[in-house]
Formats: sequence, structure tokens, C-alpha cells
Amino acid sequence: MSDDAFWEQVYAVARKAGRAYLATVDRGKPRVRVVFPGFEGRRLWIATKRNSTKARHIERDPNVELFWEVGSTRPTAHLTVTGVAHFVDDGAVKQRIWDGDFFGYGLSEFWPGGPQSSDFGLVLIVPNRVELGWQPALWQGQKPEVWKG
Repeated sequence: MSDDAFWEQVYAVARKAGRAYLATVDRGKPRVRVVFPGFEGRRLWIATKRNSTKARHIERDPNVELFWEVGSTRPTAHLTVTGVAHFVDDGAVKQRIWDGDFFGYGLSEFWPGGPQSSDFGLVLIVPNRVELGWQPALWQGQKPEVWKG
């Protein structure tokens, strides 16, 4: 499968799922929580409170992994993105992402003061590995499609 075709499937799965599970590292231990990431090309954005637990984890260890599962019927898609996260504090970038439709919810619900809110944290995740597989094919030994950056 071509890179473009692979990424189109990735975007479709992520859009359909909406939410993903983000794993961060806290003193060597994994921590998982629900997030609503948005793709921009081959990068991901997450909005979070700047003083959240996940923010502290990312600042201490930027290695993260996200997992989406889509499908109440077969085939069920499994999407995993492994990458490096960091906060973006550039006001113009925060405004651009704020004005875009990346997350499937209104950011003003959580940050009524807008993108200039002191607690509005914008996380950029640059993937270094993306894996996409389908059930029941994975159960039957089929390997997932893998992209490495």
C-alpha cells in the first residue's frame, strides 16, 4: 500500500473513533487517559490544561503512544501511533489550531478565554511509528500495516 493510501486510512479510522487513549510515562510507569486528538498531515495535536497531569508527564518524558479502536462490527480497526510530544507555545500556532476544526469539540468549552488562556496547552505529537490493523485478520496472523518516520 502506498504511503498516501495508508495515511488516508489512518485519518479515516481516527475521525471515526474520535477519541483515543494516550499513554504517557510517569517515573517509568505507563499512564493512560482519553484524549481527542486531531491530525494535521502526519502530525497530531492535543489540547490539554497546561497544568494537567498529562502535561507534567509529557514535560518529564516526551515519549507517548496513542491507541484508537473502531468498530462495533467486523472488521474492527486498531490504530496505534507512537511518537514524541512537546508543547507549542507560539501564539500564532495556537490561534491557527484554535481556529481550525481539529478536535471535534469546541475548545472554548474548556478555555473560555481563548487561545491566549494561560492554562491552554497545545501538544504537538510527531509520530515515528504508526500501525494499522484489522480484526479478525490480526487474530488470524495477518501483520498490521506499519509506517515508520
